[in-house]
Amino acid sequence: MSDERLARVALGRLGEPGDPRIGGLVAELGATLLHERLLAELDLAGLRSDLALRLDETDPVRDLEVAERLGIRFVIPGDDEWPEQVDDLGRAGQVQGRGGPPLGLWVRGPLPLDALGASVAVVGSRSATTYGAEVAATLSATLAAASAPVVSGAAFGIDQAAHRGALAADGPTVAVLACGVDRAYPAAHRNLLQHLAAEGAVVSELAPGSAPTRLRFLARNRVIAALTRGTVVVEAAVRSGALNTANWAARLNRAVMGVPGPVTSAPSQGVHQLVRTGAATLVTSGEEVLELVGEVGEHLLPRPQGPERARDRLTLRHQQVLDAVPVATGARADSIARTAGLALLDVRSSLDRLRDLGLVEQGDTGWRLAALALR
Repeated sequence: MSDERLARVALGRLGEPGDPRIGGLVAELGATLLHERLLAELDLAGLRSDLALRLDETDPVRDLEVAERLGIRFVIPGDDEWPEQVDDLGRAGQVQGRGGPPLGLWVRGPLPLDALGASVAVVGSRSATTYGAEVAATLSATLAAASAPVVSGAAFGIDQAAHRGALAADGPTVAVLACGVDRAYPAAHRNLLQHLAAEGAVVSELAPGSAPTRLRFLARNRVIAALTRGTVVVEAAVRSGALNTANWAARLNRAVMGVPGPVTSAPSQGVHQLVRTGAATLVTSGEEVLELVGEVGEHLLPRPQGPERARDRLTLRHQQVLDAVPVATGARADSIARTAGLALLDVRSSLDRLRDLGLVEQGDTGWRLAALALR
């Protein structure tokens, strides 16, 4: 166990996730020196006073030994597995007094964190509608099938649907928690979290055994945004925590995407506000998400168009003649010419061309539209 790893475990126990004082001092002094100075009772930035009660109870060696027995690893900067994209948090400022890159990440599961470079966060309301859950699951299945890992928070509602959608496609998915990775939170998702730990990964800044708190959820959201190339908000009310994740994604210059809901739906008001203000790009499918977060030229979608009709290929003059041909009762060419406002010679030539295309037919009473022209 290196001094650096032990110091980061200890500092993680001492402070709360995303504490800018600890993050700033680690950037300035390094984790090992900062921990040594705190042990020497130096009160740096007021930390010693705040952390005094925790300091005597911290035992990083024991924490790592317990984690190893539970199949949990602690990944820090410099490790081969460290996801370097989270270092961007060092330039993203603070939100509600939290910010900066994590000191380290506790990981339970076989999926290495450096495999998350092309991952996408799918987040949203805990009180998801049937519509929102279906969209989140379908969208996540498309991402996972394209080898884009789906990252979410394992909460009720949209998070759960996102994980299950990825799993249904046999694709990778990762849960980032606001508690220790050995805890099932919420308890109802114990089986889901156990499956993710067996097939994907469960990740947290907090040491094993740590309990969730409201502020820890807010700090957790920045990690979800930083791990991924972009964040999709499927449903979010105006005060949803998912909007906090979207805010972090925007600060990190990552793609922010919103799935629209019914205009009368309160669970979608926050998403609609993001789209209306230009803070998020509207998406309606996993394919559209892949186009936004992929490399240049990857996952390009054709522009949506209606089915082509035979008359779409006509010249303007031929269209003008076709519009003058009656539907049922036949008409002579001179009558069609008067209706179209064109010379009789041009109309006769156009009628012959339209007949060759199967758009008009000539009977005993004159010209009329063919069945193909009525489609």
